[in-house]
Amino acid sequence: MLNLSDLKCFLHLSQTLHFGRSALALHMSAPTLSRQIQRLESELGKALFIRDNRHVVLTDAGVKLIPFATNMLLEYEQIKLQIQIENQQLKGELKIFCSVTAAYSHLPAILDKFRALHPGVEINLSTGDAADALDKVLSKEVDVGIAGRPHNLPSSIKFEKIDEIKLALIIPTVPCPVKHAASVENPNWESIPFILPEHGPSRKRVDEWFKKQKIKSPHIYATVSGHEAIVPMVAVGCGIAIIPKVVVDNVSESMKQRITQKELTDFDSFDLGICAQIKRLNEPLIDAVWQLINNVKTFDI
Repeated sequence: MLNLSDLKCFLHLSQTLHFGRSALALHMSAPTLSRQIQRLESELGKALFIRDNRHVVLTDAGVKLIPFATNMLLEYEQIKLQIQIENQQLKGELKIFCSVTAAYSHLPAILDKFRALHPGVEINLSTGDAADALDKVLSKEVDVGIAGRPHNLPSSIKFEKIDEIKLALIIPTVPCPVKHAASVENPNWESIPFILPEHGPSRKRVDEWFKKQKIKSPHIYATVSGHEAIVPMVAVGCGIAIIPKVVVDNVSESMKQRITQKELTDFDSFDLGICAQIKRLNEPLIDAVWQLINNVKTFDI
């Protein structure tokens, strides 16, 4: 069976036609090189070189062997490189948490690029109330989360902005007292039932808006975990709500027909971003996410 080392020695000698120079370049003695060539010739049953005290010349068999040996060594190097690349690829499980809306609106642009770079990583995605993302990251229940930036970001959390989120007022389109009360020119906000998120950046801004409007006792119909669950409650006329516009943009078409939205100018938008524990940023999988976020300046969102 042909030996790759013997073929490498043969190719080098076929170029120099000098045992001493090839032996030096290959870090071996001239007798060792000669033995390897003899072993190859014995395997093939043909002399590859004619050599005397002054000259080394390729035989016809040696000339014919050159393209075969070249291709064989090239294929071997390509396979070896491919195996090395595969061994260097990231592997493992990356746990991500985000809202259902973010799973449609923002996550695909990130995961498409991440999976193209790191196909060996398994993605474990869980969804829920975006306001819970930071707690899940802090407790190590997940590796990274997509969350709105809170007013007071924990010092142990790294937050990288990926978008700016605007808020919208949604009102039911079905004929009902809520629609009538909210559609007049100057609504009496204290008399209209509100459906509020339990916590998070949007709840914080709604509470601030109540203060600006001097609404001391807002009529709160319900507080709900997760913005997505608020939309159907508004759609059936339970109340009105102020939620991220991106949530409304990603509901079904049939649901969109049951609500009308008004973009609010007197509300501050908030940052949406990727978050992880600072002390875990050097972990290979989390580091790979951060390198992607920092290298890609514009996401298709």
